[in-house]
Amino acid sequence: MTKRIAVITAGLSQPSSTRLLADRLVAAVQRRLVEKGVDVEFEVHELRDTAQDVTNNLLTGFANAKLDAVIQSVTTADGLIAVTPIFTTSYSGLFKSFIDVIDPQALADMPVLIGATGGSERHSLALDYAMRPLFTYLHANTVPTGVYAASSDWGNGADAATSSLPERIERAAGELAALVETSDRSSRIIDPFALPAGFSPVGGFGAQ
Repeated sequence: MTKRIAVITAGLSQPSSTRLLADRLVAAVQRRLVEKGVDVEFEVHELRDTAQDVTNNLLTGFANAKLDAVIQSVTTADGLIAVTPIFTTSYSGLFKSFIDVIDPQALADMPVLIGATGGSERHSLALDYAMRPLFTYLHANTVPTGVYAASSDWGNGADAATSSLPERIERAAGELAALVETSDRSSRIIDPFALPAGFSPVGGFGAQ
């Protein structure tokens, strides 16, 4: 059976370094799975294309056909690659808003590779104090290695030549490929009566 991996990238510009990182992660994961003899297809979603639809969903509680197709692609996949730019030491508002419109049980046990981009290396900590706790809350199976790409990781300069980004990409790709190879999306049961991820009647995680 062909494995299917969804990719969400929250870059606001086009082209963006966030999409570039997502593409490199896709290539590395695909190579690892092909080496294992596993057929795989990727569905890449630029969240900027659904920004207005996500906002309308947050206001009305309903997803239109375009947004619903993206949500279904993500929640029924065998694995997920999630990449966001880092703004003010955390994931972007667009990234979090999209996560908020997904059923809170939909990513339970799903293999997830997290990635982020930013201008400075010091923002790499956001992977572990912002993104990883978010997916832990959603009970996703997040791979140990998160991949952060700073501005210095791109280009042909001295910093890019000594960057550890390729090594981090390969390590994370291997971890995701191993989980996706043995994952069974049919075993993940979504509770149709669950509250939205951003809803908390007692002011808990995600409260507005």
